[in-house]
Amino acid sequence: MKPTAWIPLALLVFVSLVAAIVPPGEALVTGGPVNSGDVAWMLTASALVLLMTPGLSYFYGGMVQSKNVISTMLQSFMAMAVVSILWVVVGFSLAFGDSVGGLIGNPWTFFMFRHVGATTHPDLAPTIPLLMFALFQLKFAIITPALITGSFAERVRFSSYVVFMCLFSLFIYAPLAHATWHPHGVLRQWGVLDFAGGTVVHMSAGFAALAGALVLGRRRIHLASEPHVPANIPFVILGTGMLWFGWFGFNAGSALAASGQAAMAFATTNTASASAALAWMFFDVSRGRQPSALGACVGAVVGLVAITPAAGYVGVGPSIMIGAAAAIASNCVVHFKSKSALDDTLDVFPCHGVGGMVGMIATGIFAKDVGLIFGDPRTFFVHLGALVLVSAFSFAGSYALYRLTDAIIPLRVTDDQEELGLDLSQHGETVGEPRPAVRESRIEPRVELQGAA
Repeated sequence: MKPTAWIPLALLVFVSLVAAIVPPGEALVTGGPVNSGDVAWMLTASALVLLMTPGLSYFYGGMVQSKNVISTMLQSFMAMAVVSILWVVVGFSLAFGDSVGGLIGNPWTFFMFRHVGATTHPDLAPTIPLLMFALFQLKFAIITPALITGSFAERVRFSSYVVFMCLFSLFIYAPLAHATWHPHGVLRQWGVLDFAGGTVVHMSAGFAALAGALVLGRRRIHLASEPHVPANIPFVILGTGMLWFGWFGFNAGSALAASGQAAMAFATTNTASASAALAWMFFDVSRGRQPSALGACVGAVVGLVAITPAAGYVGVGPSIMIGAAAAIASNCVVHFKSKSALDDTLDVFPCHGVGGMVGMIATGIFAKDVGLIFGDPRTFFVHLGALVLVSAFSFAGSYALYRLTDAIIPLRVTDDQEELGLDLSQHGETVGEPRPAVRESRIEPRVELQGAA
């Protein structure tokens, strides 16, 4: 056992002790009365959003090679555990604590969920308990680093992934969430409209994925010598269904109320995803390819990504165009990426990065009353500026964090571990097949008995 193997457990024990002695504290400010209907909907929406992360694990797990299924799925599940603790300790404070220059929250405002209770908050949660708001936002913080894992799948060391996930959540996700969603956040003050996470979730994950693919480099056994065969397409279909279902909570829940805006976000979410699934498949057919289940699933997810920033701000009609445009744009980027040296294993940047950018631009065009088609160019140009800033911050910041992580724990597994597969080399588990050593131990006694007979 390595001398440093005790560090993760020691950190968890330390956090547990601190959490046990920190008093809960009274609410710092109190809003109006709790609306039971809004609470019921937000409890449901939070559960739906959490379901998306297991859905993502199936979506990604079905796409990788069979020797990497468990490791890929576990990375998403670990995000639920790690980020949940991190969010309670300091993540929620950094994202939604008292604003420091509109860029980050004060880490002591809600440290260890102090002052986070059953009363409302006049700015963050006017009709639901602040605790409910914090838990709903937690689910967004969980899935964002999980999205990134598809870019470096099949070659990342598990321990280094956990370190990077913590750094990304604290230094990339939390500042973007604060700047975009906090009432005093700098992007929100500029007038940026991001209903459910086009910049905060998808663009940040997409550009972090691009940086990760560049830092970790190509897989040793790449497509040129060993074709990449997805392990289980039905897993991909199942994961897509879970994502589509959970996305109703992701987008409609971002209204923070059981309201007409939530209903509109629900409708635009479903419509954009349907449009994108068809657009991806039809675009493939127009280029001489077969209509594939994998293509339809990826297209559906791209549509969900693209409508996310616009869901509560646009009507059902524009959502058809947003889904179709995002699917075609992402499909083209996937094609160009496949011709390059970039090894983004599961096309996270083309789908989430490009899809998020299309959604942000579309929001500036179609947002009710303030979009470009309504004769107001300001929101559109503000979104273009925010797109550039968020892209640069997410890419450069993530690149630096990958380098820092690599200095702490090497990011890549060894060549032998990669060839063996991450399921065995990182976790000692396999999908359906026993270890080679176990297989030999079962065969040899059978041969001896036959020889004796």
